[in-house]
Amino acid sequence: MSAGCVITGVMDLKSELLKSIWYAFTSLDVEQSGKVSKSQLKVLSHNLYTVLNIPHDPVVLEEHFKDDSNGPVSNQGYMPYLNKYILAKATEGTFSKETFDDLCWTMTSKKNCKPSIQQGLCSPKDCFKLFCLFNLLSEDRYPLVIIQPELEYLLTKISSAMSLEWDGTLLEELLSQNAALQDGMSVWEFLEHLSAGQLLHVESKESFSLAVDDVFMEMYHNIIKKGYLLKKGHVRRNWQERWFVLKPSSLMYYVNEDLKEKKGEVLLEENSVVENLPDKEGRRCLFCVNTAIRTYEMSASNMKQRVDWVQAIQTALRLRAEGKISLHQELKLSRRKQRETLQRSQNNQSSHSEPTEVEAPQHSSPEQQGESERLEQHIEGIIQKQREVEAKHKEEEKQEREKQQAIQRDLERQLEEAKEAKEKMTATLTEMQKEVQQQKKRIHELQLTQVKLEEALNAQIHARLEEDGIRQELERQLEEEQKKLVELQLKTSAVGSQEDSFTTTPPSSQQTEESTEIPVHESTSTATPPNIQRSEESSQHNTERELVNQSTTTQMLKHWKIQHNHLMKPITPGDKVEHLPVKSTCPRQGHALTSTEFIAKVQTGITQDKGNGYSPSPNQEEEEQGS
Repeated sequence: MSAGCVITGVMDLKSELLKSIWYAFTSLDVEQSGKVSKSQLKVLSHNLYTVLNIPHDPVVLEEHFKDDSNGPVSNQGYMPYLNKYILAKATEGTFSKETFDDLCWTMTSKKNCKPSIQQGLCSPKDCFKLFCLFNLLSEDRYPLVIIQPELEYLLTKISSAMSLEWDGTLLEELLSQNAALQDGMSVWEFLEHLSAGQLLHVESKESFSLAVDDVFMEMYHNIIKKGYLLKKGHVRRNWQERWFVLKPSSLMYYVNEDLKEKKGEVLLEENSVVENLPDKEGRRCLFCVNTAIRTYEMSASNMKQRVDWVQAIQTALRLRAEGKISLHQELKLSRRKQRETLQRSQNNQSSHSEPTEVEAPQHSSPEQQGESERLEQHIEGIIQKQREVEAKHKEEEKQEREKQQAIQRDLERQLEEAKEAKEKMTATLTEMQKEVQQQKKRIHELQLTQVKLEEALNAQIHARLEEDGIRQELERQLEEEQKKLVELQLKTSAVGSQEDSFTTTPPSSQQTEESTEIPVHESTSTATPPNIQRSEESSQHNTERELVNQSTTTQMLKHWKIQHNHLMKPITPGDKVEHLPVKSTCPRQGHALTSTEFIAKVQTGITQDKGNGYSPSPNQEEEEQGS
């Protein structure tokens, strides 16, 4: 950046600050005499020091504004003091220009802003923003006014922000009715006519306020372009949507357009470059900004947006290289130069068109004729350059229009391809959804089958367990029955052997029924010793118990015999015979007799007894019948 650019920037900042200070100073001049008390100037200076973040000593400030003839204010006046002690120390970027202008607006609006202005179209916030825009476009002469071309430029910007086309008939009617406004319009006249609807056709106050805010952010805050872009992360390498704000010195990005959460800033330097990138990673309309630190990759929503962003960043880089801090300030100076050039050429043409006296050429000197020729050549050169610039501008517009048309055709072709791909994808998705539904139905059927098979398996397992339990129970009962059968067989064998011995040993005729139950060895008990006697008593007790059991068994046997009556024969009474001796032999030694063998044996014994003249006694018959 050259020294001339730095000086120009400082002078521009100083002139812009001085405009707002002029309003604050005139608001203190109640009598409009051009004089303000030192106490008021001291308060104003203190406020300016504060909002401009200029360090100052309050004691020194009191010394400067003493009520005497000494001091810089008394000797030189307030304007030199303002330039030396305040404006010369103000530095760009160390203070908020909006806060500074708000202070000056607050001081001057209390005196000059009419209530009818804020009751009309413009709200108090709109009035402050329009005040700042007015100062930006006003001429550098006091009192400050805005001329017709700059006013038309501002009204056109506001109408474009409302998506409307500005109609200049209202302004022409106003200027025709009030000729004094043709030389320029003050800020209070501008706000009054605008709020009354005499400069713009406005559909609603809300849309007007939004339009004023957009123009204010663009022109006052030096925003070249703003909007949403997709940005690739530096660490995580993912794509996130961010709200970008482009200024001549930087490209800042936020979470959204409310500008509350700032995520980062791209510093635009002299060696920074912006260039387009080919499509990759499924992203289109890519471009990047290369700086000395890193490369920032971004994606626009369409080709037109990418072209606009690339051109805007190139404009910001050009302003940065030329040392200019405001695009609209440059445009204002460019418009002013064009007006001045046009004005000079009109003045020259009017001077040449005026009638001259006949004697004037005769008395004109060669120097005057050469100067006139050089002036004409200079004017012709300016006109020629203007024509070349206009032709070049038209050619550039034509090329840009052709380029935009080619881009539009390309976009339409890509849109058609995207539509076809979308239709194919939709058909594929439909088929896949049908197949998924069929698979889901099949899976559901398999799940139902699985549930039924599991239920059947559980039922089979349960039945098998019940069957095993029943089988074990039957085996246990069978074992018990076998045990009972063995016991019954043993008892039957024992009863049979006892019955055999009982039937083969007849009672004596001299013994009674009671004596038959007493063992034979009882007769000899008196002659036995005491220990033998005790043994015989226990034997007798056991014998009695066995007889009771034998009686019970005999009854069971008789019952069994009755059931098998076809094997039984009536027993005839016989004579009393002596007791037959008991045979010591048995058909089966150590084994029980079966029922057939037992009956055969009894019949054989009875037959033999009859052959020997034996007959059972009546007592025995009664016993058998009773049993």
